[in-house]
Amino acid sequence: MSLFKNATLMITGGTGSFGNAVLNRFLETDIGEIRIFSRDEKKQDDMRHHFQATMPEVADKIKFYIGDVRSLESVRGAMVGVDYIFHAAALKQVPSCEFFPMEAVRTNVVGTDNVLTAAIEAGVKSVICLSTDKAAYPINAMGISKALEEKVAIAKSRTSGNTKICCTRYGNVMCSRGSVIPLWIDQIQNGQPITLTEPNMTRFIMSLEEAVDLVLFAFEHGENGDLLIQKAPACTIQTQAEAVCELFGGKKEDIKIIGIRHGEKMYETLLTNEECAKAIDMGDFYRVPADNRGLNYDKYFKEGDDQRNPLTEFDSNNTRLLTVEETKAKIEALPYIQERLEEMRGNN
Repeated sequence: MSLFKNATLMITGGTGSFGNAVLNRFLETDIGEIRIFSRDEKKQDDMRHHFQATMPEVADKIKFYIGDVRSLESVRGAMVGVDYIFHAAALKQVPSCEFFPMEAVRTNVVGTDNVLTAAIEAGVKSVICLSTDKAAYPINAMGISKALEEKVAIAKSRTSGNTKICCTRYGNVMCSRGSVIPLWIDQIQNGQPITLTEPNMTRFIMSLEEAVDLVLFAFEHGENGDLLIQKAPACTIQTQAEAVCELFGGKKEDIKIIGIRHGEKMYETLLTNEECAKAIDMGDFYRVPADNRGLNYDKYFKEGDDQRNPLTEFDSNNTRLLTVEETKAKIEALPYIQERLEEMRGNN
């Protein structure tokens, strides 16, 4: 962790699943301070007590700041002395953003602009903005707002001076707050059938640890204005539901199909066909550099590059689809799942 030695890291929306994963990864390293910036004092208090109880020798590295990314002044107040930022604050639930799209705009778009404005003013070294596969070919308000977040970040990078700004785009993070696996486990343990939207729907799946790995990769290898994407496997929703049933004793024959929700797609895209034209394959990752041409397009009528990158769209239908056994193994490795399984054994 030499990049973060004695450094101050700020996490916006830091009381969420991602913030907790970062704390578990970083607290026992040589990092100097981690600032949790969020608007929910109850979640901050819960997090404070949790880390004081579980990691008392390093818990004093965590500093809590109440504020809202919608307020430029509150972000500015927390930014003094910050070296690096994970910008994770967002409205992420597809249905709620469909019903309240302007709330998504205020947090995901205006909030991102505020964070980046304050970071550039404060001379922060690097800001990594967390985005989602739903920002590629977006059809719902959440995805559209995250697509605009990416555009805001890339636009800001053109005038950010010494502050490096990158975006990371990733798929569904298993067992993150509000995700479907915890719901299914509760349904099984309450004797209810698992409810799923559409069995043939495919989704990228990754763990919180893999999400953190992507952000760290962006800090170390990303260049200003980059969009970075981690290659990930996918599975059908049916496969995922069957894997959870096998782990927690649910009945596959009782799976109940309830239909696609507001704003959902049958499959998600991490790298669009248009982005492929300039994307760079980095092995486990794709890098999409910013288009830093100016607004004077006249010269491009006479000069240009007619060579197209041979890459093609990367989506949850053409990536590697996991079997039930592979999906089960990936789910079972999650700390949250291990805790729930241990809890279930203790109750039997």
